[in-house]
Amino acid sequence: MSDLVTRIGNHKVTKINDFEFRVEMDRSKGMNVPVTIYANDDLISKMITDRTIHQATNVSTLPGAKKHVVVLPDGHEGYGFPVGGVAATDAQEGVISPGGVGYDINCGVRLIRTGLSERDLKPRLKELVNELFKSIPSGVGSSGKIKLTKAELDDLLVEGIDWAIQKGYGWEQDADMCEERGRMKGANTECISETARKRGAPQLGSLGSGNHFLEIQKVDKIFDEKAARTMGINGEGQLTILIHCGSRGLGHQVCSDYLRISEIALKKYGTELVDRELACVPNQSKEGENYRSAMSSALNFAWCNREMITHWTRMTFERVFGMSEQQMDMGLVYDVAHNIAKLERYRIDGEGTRDLIIHRKGATRAFPAGMDEVPIKYRNIGQPVIIPGSMGTASWILLGNKKSLELSFGSTAHGAGRMISRSAAKRNNTAEQVRSVLESKGIYVKALTNEGLIEETPNAYKDVDKVAEVSDTLGIATKVARLVPLGVIKG
Repeated sequence: MSDLVTRIGNHKVTKINDFEFRVEMDRSKGMNVPVTIYANDDLISKMITDRTIHQATNVSTLPGAKKHVVVLPDGHEGYGFPVGGVAATDAQEGVISPGGVGYDINCGVRLIRTGLSERDLKPRLKELVNELFKSIPSGVGSSGKIKLTKAELDDLLVEGIDWAIQKGYGWEQDADMCEERGRMKGANTECISETARKRGAPQLGSLGSGNHFLEIQKVDKIFDEKAARTMGINGEGQLTILIHCGSRGLGHQVCSDYLRISEIALKKYGTELVDRELACVPNQSKEGENYRSAMSSALNFAWCNREMITHWTRMTFERVFGMSEQQMDMGLVYDVAHNIAKLERYRIDGEGTRDLIIHRKGATRAFPAGMDEVPIKYRNIGQPVIIPGSMGTASWILLGNKKSLELSFGSTAHGAGRMISRSAAKRNNTAEQVRSVLESKGIYVKALTNEGLIEETPNAYKDVDKVAEVSDTLGIATKVARLVPLGVIKG
């Protein structure tokens, strides 16, 4: 491959090295910062077939953008911002964009370890997956088991995971193993619309649909034994559980509401955009403050949602295996958000240390050892990073590394990254084919609909092993363990 990879519109993408590509800043095109793409030749070849890099160059035109816009190895086209993207804007003079967080606010993952092995699971795999499917609501518009009063919804939107734990759903120590301890400060329920409340309240404790799932996995290979032991990952064949979901209809409505507010505010603040999907407001404006408060409420809903699902998962394991959740050592390894905007401090060359709004859209925080934001349990090694694959491929545990602060605003990839659209997946696959592929790998899947199963066929996604390899080689988050699926439930 030549140094010059290709042209995206009127932008040149230049290869810097085997894992880094760049679109240089061009003021004549409205860019305020360059775009850096972390990928290999194979992964970037897929990005240039859609609007991923074009969208990233659009993001670079946002007022107050700093240093560079980052596209991570799982990057693909999204709404306004590419999924697998990170952008920083100045907290005082820059903007905040709902599209830079996305519709599923705090879509994220949590990993639960167990003291069980693949051998323990084998005779009970189908029973366990079927029982989990019964216990945990999933699917489009699915309703949870909890009926909330208005006051209860307000409380959990402010308290996050603490609300669930106080109600008996989960362990007290679960909060310590969550980004932000599962409770984002600054939530204000007055900034949540009645429509968002009505959409979200019935859905607490449900997976939803799309790429959301609950997966029973086994440890396939350990790369960093010290870090793995610290996380309670003790050997190959150990069972883990991965939960992937977000803020459901509440978060979706918050994004819709504030995109509309932002679009109206553009004229008020004299903001001109190259793409209306980048709708934004000054971070320090009233609209910006209200969005942050609403987003924080949705973040808290999602952490609470995953905690409720964790509780029902533990209860299901108790029934199937006849042991208590404590006997099975079903502790939370970590829970991290994928769609979030947060105030963080970084050093910008020539400008010193500045407060920035870090938009992570389909990106995982990857903080190194020693940072106060990392739980005490992990402060000597770094923050666990969890990267899910597809239901037929591996997932990864990585470890945040100091180089992430320099290269990617403390971030790395959030998954395999979609390669083909859902409609294309449906044209090229059948439910029978997908089930057959999974069964050939020893994976038992329970899905609400055949359509949902086909849309999430493993061949719709990029190679998650390559995504993890790029992150590891760059040193932004390094390999700890590879996990492979045994049983999956999907909406």
